[in-house]
Amino acid sequence: MITMHMSARSFFYLLVIFSVSLNFITVTAYSQAKNPFYILDMVHNNPGEPLTNSIYNDPKVLADNGYTGQVLNDFTFAHAAITFKKLNPNIFPEGSKEWQWVMNAADRVRQNIRDAHAAGIKVYYFTDLIVLPKKLVELYRDEICDSLGRISFERPRTLEVHKIMLEELFETFPDLDGLVIRTGETYLNNVPYHTGNNPITNREQSHIKLLNLLREEVCVKRNKTIFYRTWSFGGMHELPDYYLNVVNSIAPHPQLIFSIKHTKGDYHRTFDFNPTLTLGKHPQIVEVQCQREYEGKGAYPNYVMNGVINGFEEYQTNTPQKGNKSLNDIKDHPNFKGIWNWSRGGGWVGPYISNEFWCRLNAYVLSHWAANTKQTEKEVFDRFMDEAGIRGASRKRFRELCLLSAKAVLRGHASSKLPFENAWVWWMRDEFLGGIDSVAEVDKFSSEGPLFHAFSNYYQQGMLLKAVAEKYEAVKIWKQIETLSRKVTMSNKNDQVYLNVSSRYGLLLHQIIAEGWNIMALGFEGDKTGVYDKAKISASIENYDHYWKQYEDLKNQNPSCASLYKPYAFVFIGPKYHLKKGMGASVDKYRNIVKKELETNTASAK
Repeated sequence: MITMHMSARSFFYLLVIFSVSLNFITVTAYSQAKNPFYILDMVHNNPGEPLTNSIYNDPKVLADNGYTGQVLNDFTFAHAAITFKKLNPNIFPEGSKEWQWVMNAADRVRQNIRDAHAAGIKVYYFTDLIVLPKKLVELYRDEICDSLGRISFERPRTLEVHKIMLEELFETFPDLDGLVIRTGETYLNNVPYHTGNNPITNREQSHIKLLNLLREEVCVKRNKTIFYRTWSFGGMHELPDYYLNVVNSIAPHPQLIFSIKHTKGDYHRTFDFNPTLTLGKHPQIVEVQCQREYEGKGAYPNYVMNGVINGFEEYQTNTPQKGNKSLNDIKDHPNFKGIWNWSRGGGWVGPYISNEFWCRLNAYVLSHWAANTKQTEKEVFDRFMDEAGIRGASRKRFRELCLLSAKAVLRGHASSKLPFENAWVWWMRDEFLGGIDSVAEVDKFSSEGPLFHAFSNYYQQGMLLKAVAEKYEAVKIWKQIETLSRKVTMSNKNDQVYLNVSSRYGLLLHQIIAEGWNIMALGFEGDKTGVYDKAKISASIENYDHYWKQYEDLKNQNPSCASLYKPYAFVFIGPKYHLKKGMGASVDKYRNIVKKELETNTASAK
């Protein structure tokens, strides 16, 4: 046993040090409580589909990774799990099947809240407004709907109904920490007894009415948090003047936070950094998608956090940015109060993945960087490699692979050099590859033919073949990626296998894209001139078919491989979400033209 002796003076100094340390901890805790910095995560489940299987559904995993809160988004909204009994007990009569559905939904909400709090993090429910019981709308239609049949906040009764809703919501779930509010889109896939519509019927004034309601009923009266998403349609998310017209009409409150995507528009490359970030006097958090819905959803390498934190490559080339272009540019602004990380989800249907490796990489770097924004992206990336057991020469190779993936995706999906209009990016999304069908050729559900417009523009400017050449440039980068993937080792052998399989997936998919674009470009020129380069089109079709076969073989031979893309254009109509036409139909059009010409020439020769 060791006996320690301490003088009175030494003890006094130790007591002072302890008191100072304790005071520092107390002040820090108080500061964090008064000025919280949010690190949130969300699994964005596909509406109408089984819930996503993900480690990020587990609040303990979130807590271990430094998240302060979980955004729950299963599209069975918390405010759909109440009966509106204070308004009218006949809306959900006790004992009815509709009432039982509400009771079951409420049990799930309570369990989700308990799980999050047990892990030591807060929980916020993703909320589409307006979503109300069908029976309520039937009973009060004349009082809450406008002349167009829309439930409208221009009707005083609609405001009263939502006050009652919020009161019952927080009485039913008193431990719920707050709500995430979305307007603009209303998904009813998972709420069979409810209906609704976009509440923004009167531009800025609708936002202002809704925000004042939420601020008063949730933040002021109940000391709960509102994250008001600016994602909407009409300008709130993208136009500084519109945004300021709204937020400058709302008194700031520490529990009222505006949530804004880092892109000016949806999560696409070539889209500007959002110009509304840092504006106004309200706290803001920044939304970032890790499973990029327009870029493979984790089916192939796509590391975007270097671009999100430091600025994307295209911001220096074909889409130069004025002002802010990255999180690093805004991290010291007083309005910047955190990030909201979409670890999984966004969009519709597939590709479906069984290995979350690429989502984990993006989520890790973003959340750990947010915990200390004085770090560089590279420093956080290195720690990911430490934890993944990527050592020695593999570290340089893995880093190179990840940075190359961002370059390959940009060139394969859009452009790093040529003009690429925002409307064109939609040619490829979720699990679909669009073609060059004109608007008239697609069908009555399609409002645009993105590649038809892109090809028309490039042809008129004499740049169509340059655009195709960039797709082949992407293939060259994917070949580098695939080669590097076979030279990287890591601790988790399943992840190591997936690294190679997903890299091969990215290569084959972009070989299909390059040949598809080449066939369509040669065919498009033939449509204009009346002369088709049969030899080049035939050779490219042979390659296209060959890569599709290899792509399908990859899936059949590798259990970890993600589901495959489909050669159809997207349409916002479930359950398939695609048209009959797309890249496959466009390629087949020129396949048939070449085949017919060859048959005619053969017959003439005889």
